Amino acid sequence: MSELRKHSKTIVDGPARAGARAMYKAVGYGDDALAKPLIGIANTWTELGPCNYHLRELAAFVKQGVREAGGTPLEYNTVTVSDGITMGTEGMKTSLVSREVIADSIELVARGHMLDGLVAMTGCDKTTPGAVLALGRLDIPSVVFYGGSIMPGKYQNRDLTIQDVYEAIGAHAKGSIDAAELEGIENAACPGAGSCGGQFTANTMATAIELLGIARMGSGSIPAMDPRKNEEAVEIGKLAVDLVRRDLRPSQIVTRQSIENAIASIATTGGSTNGILHFLAIAHEYGIELELEDFQEVSSRTPLMVSLKPGGLFVASDLHDAGGIALVARRLKEVGGLHEDCLTVTGKSIGQEADDAVETVGQEVVRPASKPIKPTGGLVILQGNLAPDGCVVKLAGYERTRHVGPARVFEREEDVMPAIESGSIAGGEVVVIRYEGPVGGPGMREMLQVTAAIVGAGLGESVALITDGRFSGATRGLMLGHVSPEAACDGPIGIVEDGDEITIDTESRCLEVALSDAEIASRLEARRAPEPRYKMGVMAKYARLVSSASRGAVTC
Repeated sequence: MSELRKHSKTIVDGPARAGARAMYKAVGYGDDALAKPLIGIANTWTELGPCNYHLRELAAFVKQGVREAGGTPLEYNTVTVSDGITMGTEGMKTSLVSREVIADSIELVARGHMLDGLVAMTGCDKTTPGAVLALGRLDIPSVVFYGGSIMPGKYQNRDLTIQDVYEAIGAHAKGSIDAAELEGIENAACPGAGSCGGQFTANTMATAIELLGIARMGSGSIPAMDPRKNEEAVEIGKLAVDLVRRDLRPSQIVTRQSIENAIASIATTGGSTNGILHFLAIAHEYGIELELEDFQEVSSRTPLMVSLKPGGLFVASDLHDAGGIALVARRLKEVGGLHEDCLTVTGKSIGQEADDAVETVGQEVVRPASKPIKPTGGLVILQGNLAPDGCVVKLAGYERTRHVGPARVFEREEDVMPAIESGSIAGGEVVVIRYEGPVGGPGMREMLQVTAAIVGAGLGESVALITDGRFSGATRGLMLGHVSPEAACDGPIGIVEDGDEITIDTESRCLEVALSDAEIASRLEARRAPEPRYKMGVMAKYARLVSSASRGAVTC
């Protein structure tokens, strides 16, 4: 087996490595185990939220597969932050920061212990992109295994996701529902372990990494608590050892064309705008040129064909029942939107994986190629004098395409909820939330609590929102995020005043404030940026290192 131990033999072989072997033997690894390829199981398990809660038990089945295939599994943990739990608080600022820490920790352990291969087990939003970033740095045979979606909750004969809870908060604040109904929705929405059930960020990234080829096709869409997930976990463990035998590395899988396949999957499923942020970062890590406009180009040629919440009707488990992510790949192939020859971890091309899809008769989740929901995808990139470096919006097909209204400016997210609850935000206004970008937050927190409250308060069709922060994949409505440059980096969003007229036009892809260039320059000259919110620690370090959202908010 020595030819399969390109890395680990350096750390465990020979008389000089007796100390390392002694320490491994202390935790149960004997000579036979150390003579086999060492496969890291990078687990993002946590008790802090349902998305990753089940991964500790699932890892046991991955390790079983590794052993059956002739390898030795070594499990280790990383951090994770629950977006749904921290949403609407200062704690949410840590979420995007955690993507970098997840990537760093997976890399450090695998590099330090010279592992031969890797399985990265992921769930909540930042764990999947964090894992893909780490695999690019390590470039050892690796596979990502997504823990799967939560099942929908049930309340008054309708399916629920966490999106419904946040929209119910807004409805309760408006007086549309009483406290008992809010509590009923809260108690029913999340029935067990698994990631949030719509095509929110976690499931968006799970879809995208299968189209990217770095995850085994069909592995991600199996719901978290489905018994078949354990069976899949065993196969993932076997696959990890096989990848070492074939010496198939992430750099051979993640290419410009495979990234375009991943972007197409986001566009056709109405996926989260966070996918833009994460794939800019992934491309950067793998040394691949990718810009914001490339997302627009792919989205423009990709029909929206999958009806998933928040913009559609169905949840992730429905997609699995309909034929899974392979069916999404097949539809993309049918419309000429798939680079078919891209390699996947299975050894098959993505085109072959698409051909193997089995569509459930009568399913309604994935539309026929001849009858898409809309002719273009859900991702739209806008620019203008308010976003010289761009911003993003997700359109499911029913939103208004143009909005002109007066600005209502807030310097932080916390100030918006009281305005919604008091009824002081009026129809027609453009809510501006700034100093929430990667540097200004720091951490560029999601704003599902605010956006869902706007919808729940009945303002979703009459109010627009722009921010240098970002949105949950559960956000719906005319909500523009990632405005770049951000306010903390002298972006024009920092000089908007209450009452300034703002125009949002998604057809012309323009975001403008009715100010001359001279007036914008004058206001920028007079502007005084607030003091950084953090002076020490991980948040301050992140603010010093992080790039613009238009470059993926990377730190290296």
